[in-house]
Amino acid sequence: MKTCWFVFHCTSLFLLLVPPLCSSGAEVVTVDVHAAKVLLHSGYRYLDVRTEEEFEKGHVVDALNIPYMFITPEGKVKNPKFMEHVLSACNKEDRLVVGCQSGVRSVYATTDLLNADFKNACNMGGGYIEWVKNGFAVKKPEPDTEL
Repeated sequence: MKTCWFVFHCTSLFLLLVPPLCSSGAEVVTVDVHAAKVLLHSGYRYLDVRTEEEFEKGHVVDALNIPYMFITPEGKVKNPKFMEHVLSACNKEDRLVVGCQSGVRSVYATTDLLNADFKNACNMGGGYIEWVKNGFAVKKPEPDTEL
């Protein structure tokens, strides 16, 4: 009983601190996957900025996929329509946790969002790799049952 009370109060305290942590400004705030999970359960939306191919192999449940970069024969290039696509799917007051494969692209994407006056965007450190390592829920493609 004491453990439940402690966890509840710690989570409540964390949620009180979340709005200042994920508010806009020039500085990107990075939260770990545990904090990201709490944010997602409190109404934040997960914006996955990996490529479509990466996303299709598995992703955070209910994630929105808008690639920040594309892989081309010349290497990785920034998606020139990234902000246009985000603005068509989200509004600037949406609360967003931004993630990628390891936490690098999502820093750049979060910076772009904050610079575009998104009010509540934060980066998920460690990305999808860390999310999976912690055993958190993911959606993966159905196995191919055809022979």
